[in-house]
Amino acid sequence: ACVCHMNKRVTNCRQLNGQCLCEAIGSGVTVDCSTLTSKCLLMKAEIMGSKSGRREKPKDAFEDTDGLYDPECENSGAFKAKQCNGTTTCWCVNTAGVRRTDKHDADLKCNQLVRTMWIIIEMKHAERNAPLNHESLKKFFMDTITSRYQLDGRYIANVLYENPYITIDLKQNSSEKSSKDVDIADVAYYFEKDVKGQSIFHNNMGLNISIDNEPVKLEKTVVYYVDEIAPEFSMKSLTPGLIAVIVVVVIAIVAAIVVLVLTRRRKGKYVKAEV
Repeated sequence: ACVCHMNKRVTNCRQLNGQCLCEAIGSGVTVDCSTLTSKCLLMKAEIMGSKSGRREKPKDAFEDTDGLYDPECENSGAFKAKQCNGTTTCWCVNTAGVRRTDKHDADLKCNQLVRTMWIIIEMKHAERNAPLNHESLKKFFMDTITSRYQLDGRYIANVLYENPYITIDLKQNSSEKSSKDVDIADVAYYFEKDVKGQSIFHNNMGLNISIDNEPVKLEKTVVYYVDEIAPEFSMKSLTPGLIAVIVVVVIAIVAAIVVLVLTRRRKGKYVKAEV
């Protein structure tokens, strides 16, 4: 892996014959990081990403919107593929225990426990006078995750800093993980609890983030999940707030059309003609 100093809107960077080559976000076109990227690719990447120029999320990445529930566990400690709230409402989960389908009745079939192969932890630090040192930040999180949470470093795919956002990519598919490896879903859960000051460790000490001997305060942490099989959500899974916004927009459009029609009728001119 390498850092593309000439263009931050890239992904999948690799070193080849002394050159840093990356894929431009939004197009997948390979760019040479030793020179300027074309304006067309930069514009496409900016449209695909957020206004701040941050890396776009994978298409199938989703958040845990349900929070804490009482799960059914296998004897091994793994989540059962089907989870229910009492006897009336059931849903399917991934290996991280996050709901990946709409909620249905008890007849729902969850044929397999789908593997979460990629977890994206996105954090935002408080406002600072100067940005953090990228290399020091990367070293801190690499060392912390491998030592505190016992995760093999090969599963830490990336630590990205886009002031004020810090993004950590954990990747571990079913063929890579051995029985001795800790699961990235467990690591993400421990990490999230630590950051929120709800440490699971015995000493109850949360994670003190310090870069170059300077404490760093986090304001927000969001975890995204990418499964080996895409989730199966429908329009029913839209939050009531989003549905309300859609309804308001539709009503506004209809009202505008009605006003336009009435206005044109009033402005119309009629001419009498004798037959």
